[in-house]
Amino acid sequence: MNRKGKVLVHNIPAGIMSEEEDGYQFKYFTEYIGNRNAQSVSLSLPLQAEPFINKTMFPFFDGLIPEGWLLDIAQKTWKLNPRDRMGLLLACCRDCIGAVSVIPMEEGYK
Repeated sequence: MNRKGKVLVHNIPAGIMSEEEDGYQFKYFTEYIGNRNAQSVSLSLPLQAEPFINKTMFPFFDGLIPEGWLLDIAQKTWKLNPRDRMGLLLACCRDCIGAVSVIPMEEGYK
């Protein structure tokens, strides 16, 4: 399963967060990095052309997922497993508090 989400910073497309067979990847868009006003998604994911790769969900993105009663509602509403971090990120983080949001991408989008 290769699910992807477009990552926005202040509603500007900044990169792609994807779930790969062996973990997760986040990559900034080249156009975004070239913008002199570009801001990094987080201190742990500074602006760079090379993708970030990790076996587990990046802590910053995992931190966007709701907790407590709000997580319970999301799990029941979308019938998601609490261990499906990518599913929760894509379902719950379209309109986050703060600068960053994640919008699900359809299959085949590049």
